[in-house]
Amino acid sequence: MQEQIRILLEHAAEIAKTSFGNVESSVKPGDNNQVLTEADLAIGRYLVGKVKELFPDDNVIDEETGVVDNHSNRTWVIDPLDGTSNFAAGLPQFGIMIGLLEGSRPVAGGIALPMYGRIYTAERAKGAFCGDERLLVSQEARLSNSLVAYGIDGHKESPAYTHAETKVMADIILEIRNLRTSNSAYDFAMVAEGKYGAVLNRTSKIWDNVAPQVIIEEAGGRYTAFDGTNINYTNPLSRVDENFTVCAGAPALHTQLQKIIHRS
Repeated sequence: MQEQIRILLEHAAEIAKTSFGNVESSVKPGDNNQVLTEADLAIGRYLVGKVKELFPDDNVIDEETGVVDNHSNRTWVIDPLDGTSNFAAGLPQFGIMIGLLEGSRPVAGGIALPMYGRIYTAERAKGAFCGDERLLVSQEARLSNSLVAYGIDGHKESPAYTHAETKVMADIILEIRNLRTSNSAYDFAMVAEGKYGAVLNRTSKIWDNVAPQVIIEEAGGRYTAFDGTNINYTNPLSRVDENFTVCAGAPALHTQLQKIIHRS
């Protein structure tokens, strides 16, 4: 499975690299945080088409093209470009993600970082890899010695929510070494590699989470909702409009982050 995912992501990455630096983008109606490019659509068409060809009985969720319901227990969850705003601005911190759910459990996934030439794959109980390199989350035990990524979107419809979120983020910043934020798949990949200690996000979708969850967990990390509870992927085809939150990282650092979150 990991090899099939790797091959799919290699071809998808080539589409992204061909368009990078020469794209027109538009803002999705109703959400100024969400940007769309032709590359999103092209990569989505490619990945959905290949999944239908290779796994014709499986369900598919794609951020741009929607849902394919084959009444299967297996659901592929695709994000053609994660970090589209970065991509559209000519920044290399973006990625392509594809994950597989069996029922409500993430069992396989991959992330491509096209401009870095890196592809990360994982399969449940078989480990997480970048090429032939086995991935391992940070072994640093102290949050104060760790880089932590926090992806944040502004909620103009609810300014109080954003103000409250930045208060929690400030409490976290005061107890880490430094904050990093590309608000994209790049941050999750850096956690899986052990370069960042953890990553947090309170505004994301199902396609932002399935692939990185299995990769980070197979690299030895913890991946939960922002408040430390398990993420619920039950009936995934019905959850495409739902907001998901994330707190993921090395186990010791995850525990320390939860203490900050619950006292803030």
